Amino acid sequence: MDIPRELAGCRFVGDKRNQIVYDMESEPDDPALAEQIADAVADIVAVQSYATFGPDELPEARNRGYRLSRLCR
Repeated sequence: MDIPRELAGCRFVGDKRNQIVYDMESEPDDPALAEQIADAVADIVAVQSYATFGPDELPEARNRGYRLSRLCR
């Protein structure tokens, strides 16, 4: 997946609108899932409703109330 410039260096990116977090380094076996993840992240960037986490780990995202997207499992 091509990572948007704004999110370079970030592995976990959250959507502030629905508290879902996406793993930018996940590589689903199904190309359709990879495309859905890319589309979701592009939408988040377009409306500037993304959150990044420090440290850039899933437990930190969960600590802030985000849950992992079903697309990234």
